[in-house]
Amino acid sequence: MLQTRLWMGAILIALTVGVLVIDQQLAPWFPFLLVLIGGLAVASTVELLHLLKPAIRPSGWLCFVGIAAVLCANWMPHQSGWASGVSPWQLILGVFAAFVLLTFLVEMATFREAGNSVMRMALAVWLLGYLGLLPSFLAQMRWFSTPERSVAALALTVFVSKSCDIGAYFTGRLLGRHKMTPVLSPKKTWEGAAGGLATAVLVAILLDHFGPAPLLHGNIALEIGFGLTVGIAGMLGDLAESLIKRDCQQKDASQVIPGFGGVLDVVDAILFAAPVSYLWFQTLC
Repeated sequence: MLQTRLWMGAILIALTVGVLVIDQQLAPWFPFLLVLIGGLAVASTVELLHLLKPAIRPSGWLCFVGIAAVLCANWMPHQSGWASGVSPWQLILGVFAAFVLLTFLVEMATFREAGNSVMRMALAVWLLGYLGLLPSFLAQMRWFSTPERSVAALALTVFVSKSCDIGAYFTGRLLGRHKMTPVLSPKKTWEGAAGGLATAVLVAILLDHFGPAPLLHGNIALEIGFGLTVGIAGMLGDLAESLIKRDCQQKDASQVIPGFGGVLDVVDAILFAAPVSYLWFQTLC
């Protein structure tokens, strides 16, 4: 498993380098980020739909249309002549509201018997919030005031949250004794959590001092605070995905990524970390 994690980690790092480095020359389309977020969102949607029981599973085409519309809403306001002058968040909110209405229309048009329509609508809206709205916070960091700031924001968000995950994994294996969530995620320990948060803080300090832009102003207190809060958010994202799997009575979202589980198992921490990071950068910058 360790070997698999290492080569999959190398692939993810290569994709991240494409987002952080190559996309700089391809503004304002940033195709690497578009493909990465879009591809992960679609793959995660497939996994999540397969986890749900057929009776309560929302329409696949409806969910994919919603994901695509939110993705377009993130990019269009930043492209000249498309939706210039419109706030991305206004457009994202409008798309989300339109999707809520569309879920009602779909269920009304296909209604045959009572029992599951409300559940399907609720799950469709929840899925778009989880896999469409939360990634939007990460996408919008790409259009911060300068290229250096946007790269630094993305790097801090991704590497701090994932380093917390990796630090918790290895510390838990070496030192883990006291279970943190014995029912929800039995392998997680308090020792692992402490190791993960320490790793997140260290990475936040290093990236802020030696990265492309000191978004945390090189202030050690801010760097520690960022590392802790984003690390905790990432842990909660991991536990949230464990909750989904346990409730659906599945061990992994899928086996599409050997050694990791499914795509959801890879992105769960970043999904929860992105809004927390975005709030930090909006407050400080």
